[in-house]
Amino acid sequence: MEVKTKQPLVIKDGNTDFEVISLDTVWNESKLQHPWWYNLKYLLAGVFFGIILIKAEVVSWFRIQEMFRLQSFHMYGVIGSAIVTGIISVWLIKKFGIKTIHGEKIELHPKSFNKGQVYGGLIFGFGWALTGACPGPLFALIGSGASVIVVTLISAVAGTWVYGYLRNRLPH
Repeated sequence: MEVKTKQPLVIKDGNTDFEVISLDTVWNESKLQHPWWYNLKYLLAGVFFGIILIKAEVVSWFRIQEMFRLQSFHMYGVIGSAIVTGIISVWLIKKFGIKTIHGEKIELHPKSFNKGQVYGGLIFGFGWALTGACPGPLFALIGSGASVIVVTLISAVAGTWVYGYLRNRLPH
């Protein structure tokens, strides 16, 4: 598997912004080619996962507001169990060198901490608290009939675009 890298970004004062570039310089990219219908299994898995999110009330505006008001453990339990599952999964992948279903190596690259993650996390949390919608299940919410969430989806896409446009001028 070939590792792709981009040229480092040079800021006006001559410093290379390694923190920003390190976020997107290396990625795992499969070299396998599949027909378009091969991805239908991911669509079905996504629909099934969306149904689970709706039934478990994980995307419920009321449950999210309860979490931010510290009135219920429901969401903290869901998020905590997801974190534990992720930790165990990454540990197993590293310990046993687990490969993809097609035999490709899974590479996990270390990330360094920077202050932009704190600012981004705060902005993300404020948006989540105001809208009652995490970006992940926006499509599940729209699919369940909460059409007003289209405004949140458009705002999320617009915010991502603005960040990408201003990225080189922002402090990281």
